[in-house]
Amino acid sequence: MSWTDERVEQLKQMWMDGLSASQIAARLGGVTRNAVIGKVHRLGLSGRGAPTRVTRRRPASPRTARATTTSTTTATPRREAAKKPAPVPAPEPEEAELLSDPATQANLLELNEQTCKWPIGDPGDENFHFCGRRSAPGLPYCAAHAKMAYQPLPSRRERKDKAPQRQFPNRMIG
Repeated sequence: MSWTDERVEQLKQMWMDGLSASQIAARLGGVTRNAVIGKVHRLGLSGRGAPTRVTRRRPASPRTARATTTSTTTATPRREAAKKPAPVPAPEPEEAELLSDPATQANLLELNEQTCKWPIGDPGDENFHFCGRRSAPGLPYCAAHAKMAYQPLPSRRERKDKAPQRQFPNRMIG
């Protein structure tokens, strides 16, 4: 397909009317969305009319509960299975510091393969030290500090639920 003067004028008009490249390609026929974008770029058409967007009705927020009839509804087994147990909170840092027995405290030079390397305090302080308890097999920390350091990965569904929704700023093209 070649760009005739008539098709170029149609393209310009539809572009100024705010149609998308996909809509223009569909109306012209015989061209792709990318061909339309390339032609618009070569013609130097930057300004556009108001874009045509499909308006979707958003649900009212917050949702209010609907009045139900006299029949009562029970949760389906699927919904019950979807309820998640409350996550087990990680031990508080204070608890971990209480685990550090003064007899087992170690400085940097005293650390070895069998000692817990969990740092306690501020490295700039004089009383900074490491836990020094016996480390769990194959780990650099004792069992209590390993629980804090190695949290289980949440399931894919939990990660999706906790992921922040991306919000993009509105931009004016022009």
